[in-house]
Parts: sequence; C-alpha cells; structure tokens
Amino acid sequence: MSELWLLTVLALSLVSLLLVTVVALALYSGLLTRVRVSAGASPVRALTLAYKYSRGPYRQVGSLFTQSTSIGPELSCVGVYYDDPNQVPPEKQRCIIGSILSEGDEKPSEELVKLYEQFGFKIFSFPEVTHVVMTTFPFTTFLSLYLAMYKVYPVMNDYIKDWGRGGLWLNQAPVTVVTANLSLPVCEVK
Repeated sequence: MSELWLLTVLALSLVSLLLVTVVALALYSGLLTRVRVSAGASPVRALTLAYKYSRGPYRQVGSLFTQSTSIGPELSCVGVYYDDPNQVPPEKQRCIIGSILSEGDEKPSEELVKLYEQFGFKIFSFPEVTHVVMTTFPFTTFLSLYLAMYKVYPVMNDYIKDWGRGGLWLNQAPVTVVTANLSLPVCEVK
C-alpha cells in the first residue's frame, strides 16, 4: 500500500512538473505578449535577398529556411508570404524564403551571391518602403513561431482590413511583420 501511494505521489509530481515546464515555456515564448500594431517609418531599409520561390502549404517551407540558414548561418532569414492562408487553398499558397544578403546602400558580397546561386537561389532587391504597418513579437523559442502565427497574423489582418489596404508579409526575427505603403495611427489590440 505504501509503495502504491509513493508511486502515485511521484507520478503526480512528475505530471505537475511537466505542466509547470510547459506553461513556463509558453509564457517565455510570448503567450501573454500583447500584440501592438502601428504604422510609420519602416524599420527595414532596402533589402537584397537570396530566395527560393515556393508554391504549396506554408507549413511545408521549413526546409527552405533550413537550407537558407545552412548556406549563410550568420544571415537573417526572411519569408515573404503572398497569400492569406485563410482564403487561399494550401496547394495554391505562394511565398519566397531566403536570407538577407545586404541592407540599405550596402552591396552584397559577390562570393555570397555566387554561393547562394550555386544552390538554386535567386537574387532580388526590395526597394526601401517609407510607410508600413508593423508589429514585433518575441522570437525566443521554436514555439514563438506558432504563437506568432496565431496571435500576430489575425491582428495584422484586422488592422489592414479596417483600413482597406494590404501588401507583403515580411517575417524576420524577432518575427517582425511588415506590410507596405500605409501611413496610419497606432492601434492596440488586447
């Protein structure tokens, strides 16, 4: 009887510890982070990217991020998503995934450009955008990406829908979401 009681206490302790760990991880990953949307000057200047185009479910582009990161581990990865996953079927969703080779007036390294092109990446320069809608979300763990998808995208979509405009999604750690060509006031969503 005492062995059964000891095993029960041990099992309950382990389950409690697991639950506390999961809750702590979720909190650290941004579970309670308030999503604040604002419009103004872009935090990102003109960008030169090495990218690959993808058509298909967004949830399957992880391998492109891995490939891009393995070529240039010191570079920031970026994803530009062209379609709203709530309105476009997964097989028709389009995006480009890659790495930022340079920002602003800086020219990318020729060696880096050639290396990415060897692996089938294309090179493209995005011009600087003066007014954007943006928000930031912590990128502390892999779980942060999923929390951002469920917390940031709906708020951004509501903000854009309220003001009647849209544009490109640009995701970069710390999961900064930017859409081009808006100059609107700050809006906070709880």
